[in-house]
Amino acid sequence: MADVAQKVREIIAEQAVLDVEDVKPDATLDDLGIDSLGLVESIFAIEEAFDIQVPFNANEPEASDFDISNVAAIIKAVEGLVASKT
Repeated sequence: MADVAQKVREIIAEQAVLDVEDVKPDATLDDLGIDSLGLVESIFAIEEAFDIQVPFNANEPEASDFDISNVAAIIKAVEGLVASKT
C-alpha cells in the first residue's frame, strides 16, 4: 500500500502547490493551505486515480465516514477503500 500513500501525497501536494516531501502525515489540509474547493478537487483526483468512490459529502464534511483530519487519515481511508474493492 506504499504506492497508495505516495499517490495520495502527490495528489494533495499538487492541490497545495507544494513538493511531495512537504506533505507530512500529520499535516492537516489547513496546514497545507487546501481550502474546501481544493479538498473537493483532491477527492475527485483520488477517486479517478484509484477507481474508487469516496463517501464524502462536501456540504457536510463532519458527517462523512471519510476522515480528512490529516494526511495520514486520508491515506488510511483511501487504502481501506482500495482494499475493499478487490
